[in-house]
Amino acid sequence: MSKDFYEAVKKRRTIYGIGKESPISDERIKEIVELLVKETPSSFNSQSSRVVVLFGKNHDKLWEITKETLRKIVPEGNFSSTEEKINSFKSGYGTILYFEDQNVIKSLQDQFQLYKDNFPVWSEQSSGMLQINIWNALSLEGLGASLQHYNPLIDDAVRDEWHIPQNWKLIGQMPFGKPTADPGDKDFIPIDSRVKFF
Repeated sequence: MSKDFYEAVKKRRTIYGIGKESPISDERIKEIVELLVKETPSSFNSQSSRVVVLFGKNHDKLWEITKETLRKIVPEGNFSSTEEKINSFKSGYGTILYFEDQNVIKSLQDQFQLYKDNFPVWSEQSSGMLQINIWNALSLEGLGASLQHYNPLIDDAVRDEWHIPQNWKLIGQMPFGKPTADPGDKDFIPIDSRVKFF
């Protein structure tokens, strides 16, 4: 499926209504993720981004872990709305977990002391580029997705469940699936208040 790049950017939206179907195969999802992990730029070509893709029961398990973690800290009277939100993510087809390898970052900090404070920031920027690249690609393939951040609350449980290396820092979670609802309208502030040309 090919679309104009600019149209793809305009059409990619946060989609909360997702179902347990995918218009593309797991193999195609794997191809997309591997290509974009390989090709997305990183500072000093550090290639610090790490990704885990969860399908089926593993996807469901992530959101059960998240729900039970939140149940311990959200007041019981307020939990029903939290549970509903988590269940909407669980109703999807899969989830992509984004990590950054802290050993890579520390190694760069040791090698290049002058930029020591910048490497964690650049790492997060690289992760953001990877997230939007994958998000746009999934959208082009007919999948809806959103980006969630239940880290650091779920970090230890995720690490234990999927044997994630200690040095991988969880950055975000992207549940995806076949869209079951259209996104709402999106408002834009005037572009000339955000962009200047000289």
